[in-house]
Amino acid sequence: MAPHTWSGRLRTPALWLLAVFFTLAGLNHFLNPGTYLGLMPAYLPWHRELILVSGAAEMAGGLAVLVLRLRTLAGWGLIALLVAIFPANLHVALHGWEGVPIPAWVLWARLPVQGLFIGWVWWVCIARDATR
Repeated sequence: MAPHTWSGRLRTPALWLLAVFFTLAGLNHFLNPGTYLGLMPAYLPWHRELILVSGAAEMAGGLAVLVLRLRTLAGWGLIALLVAIFPANLHVALHGWEGVPIPAWVLWARLPVQGLFIGWVWWVCIARDATR
């Protein structure tokens, strides 16, 4: 089986998993906004509003990746969002997540995981098979 064949077969389930992941993660910003307050660096204004905006962006991106005409734009939007929230995740790795008892190593491990998420979004939304 050629490499592009198995890649193509995995792309559709990976796309649906990505859509579900981002949609549910975004919804959680509305259901449990207090959890995210401990992520917010003091230098950012409007913590609660930023949490809701980022949740809405995650949900919109998660749903938009399912629409072929919007997929590439949604992918770029999700990548921009992941880059935008990286400073908050770095802040948490450096200072802990207020009110959430997570070991420091987990907080540090979240940083490279964001790179994996960016790669995942790129692969299912933006990248094209070399044979096309």
